[in-house]
Amino acid sequence: MYGLKTESSFDASHFLTDYHGKCENLHGHRWRVVAYLEVEELQAEGTCKDMVVDFGDFKAALRALTDKLDHHFIIEGGSLAPDTLACLEREGFALFIVPFRTTAENLAKWFFDALAEQGLPVSQVDVYETPNNCAYYREQR
Repeated sequence: MYGLKTESSFDASHFLTDYHGKCENLHGHRWRVVAYLEVEELQAEGTCKDMVVDFGDFKAALRALTDKLDHHFIIEGGSLAPDTLACLEREGFALFIVPFRTTAENLAKWFFDALAEQGLPVSQVDVYETPNNCAYYREQR
């Protein structure tokens, strides 16, 4: 197997709905995302001959995703009252609403799926909330 790894990071806030602990309150992280690509055979022709993919394309794809979240308030859809959301929008907050609880585990799957949708042979994505704690997602083979 051949593989590539790249990483990117972003700053964003979130909270955990229906959680009983510190993380139920609004807080932020310097999120670090590490993505892995894996193939059995290298490309056979063209400008990417003998490569998994072009590193520049891989880095740009991950960076574009982290840029979407950078300096945003990541919110689980339906977790805040409509008037609260309206107030945040009126005040100019950058909101990124997702259809899942905003755990590192779910964000890892979100990044995985987004890279896979771009045709990248993604094998795993790690999402770090802190330098020592990360969640990862990979599909079973």
